[in-house]
Amino acid sequence: MDTLLTRITINPNICHGKPTIRGMRYSVEHILELMASGMTIQDLLEDYPDLEHEDFLACLSFASKLIQVKSVHKMAS
Repeated sequence: MDTLLTRITINPNICHGKPTIRGMRYSVEHILELMASGMTIQDLLEDYPDLEHEDFLACLSFASKLIQVKSVHKMAS
């Protein structure tokens, strides 16, 4: 699982420093939005042939790590 996370890179010169896949201009955020909309990994592989199956698993793993927090606090609005 941790080797998947090496596919996620953060570079301030790419996509304004957002996490991306292997230094390419595919943000984790965008890929997760596509998956949340119902696209399957197979659909995404067809639309983005330069990405690999493990890249999508890495996005899911990255998101999973982000939500593993001890507590959530409401911010004043």
